[in-house]
Amino acid sequence: MDARRLLSGNFSFADLHPGVLLVIVFLLAYPGFASDFFVFQIGAYTLILGTIALSLMMLGGYGGMVSLAQLTVAGLAGYLVAIVGTNSVGVMGLGWPWWITVPFAILAAAVFSALIGAISVRTEGIYTIMITLAIAVAFFYFVRQNYVVFNGFTGFAGIEPPTLFGVYWRDPVPFYYLSLTVAGGFYAAVLYASRSTFGLSLQAIRDNPRRMRALGYDVTLHRVFAYFLAGLIAGTAGVLMVWFNGRISPGSVGVDIVIDILVIAVVGGMRHPIGPFLGALVFVLLQNFAIDLIDRERFNTVIGLAFLLVVLFSPDGLLGLWQRVRPKLRFARTARYEAGRAEERDRQGAGPLEQT
Repeated sequence: MDARRLLSGNFSFADLHPGVLLVIVFLLAYPGFASDFFVFQIGAYTLILGTIALSLMMLGGYGGMVSLAQLTVAGLAGYLVAIVGTNSVGVMGLGWPWWITVPFAILAAAVFSALIGAISVRTEGIYTIMITLAIAVAFFYFVRQNYVVFNGFTGFAGIEPPTLFGVYWRDPVPFYYLSLTVAGGFYAAVLYASRSTFGLSLQAIRDNPRRMRALGYDVTLHRVFAYFLAGLIAGTAGVLMVWFNGRISPGSVGVDIVIDILVIAVVGGMRHPIGPFLGALVFVLLQNFAIDLIDRERFNTVIGLAFLLVVLFSPDGLLGLWQRVRPKLRFARTARYEAGRAEERDRQGAGPLEQT
């Protein structure tokens, strides 16, 4: 189904693929049959990580700019929620109301992301990766050593979402639906943007920036604006992340977690917005249940092996693997159908001869 029809409202649920409808129904009904642990620790956490990785997928998949600073952008939004909002540490906490704190944190994160873009967009490939990684590492050490604003190694705790409409939004089911709404909204927005004039221009810049520049497009401005939009996504997910954890510290923006976001995006697939959520689901399941089979210290080894296997056998991630398998399944299903029809024709043709 065309994303333009989806967002314009000129569609009906009959236009959706049956598989898409099944996924939507499953996600909406998930809290009805899952325990609070699976709703909160698996479902909500997957949606949050998937949303952060979605911002990376937007930059890398559509813009050709692989940024390792997306978790840093999300972390800045989380820190701002604690600094200008309320926390239980007694350091900073300006006490702004949530309806000012949250938009301010998201907008500041988007501007920070645009600044990262302004620094890195004139580079390509490994140079972009190294510059954004350097920014992420610098931010990690800065917040760990700064006690005046970021409270150093301790960070902030006691950060809670508001109670709105009589609902405490950190309860498992409300928080899951809040995360699902945010993730679904950004998924549809990225899908729509990829088919908009700006999205098509960004993809053309990814493929041939020199030609687009010759046609009169401002390549740098397009890329920086893409970083700004990606910052809106990552910043919103960062607010959800700090509400999910109830705290934020330098460990929340550590280099290992920065790399995990890249792993999630690559494992899921960088060619479609659904890829980051598939990668996040695999990551969260491994993170929660792999420790039953191996030591917790070996978790990064498991993630690294999974990453290598996906890259070796399916460079396009799980989505690429599915795209390889789907034609074979379709061919097998068609072959069975044609064989069944041929057998039926044979039986119908043999009937009169047998009677004679």
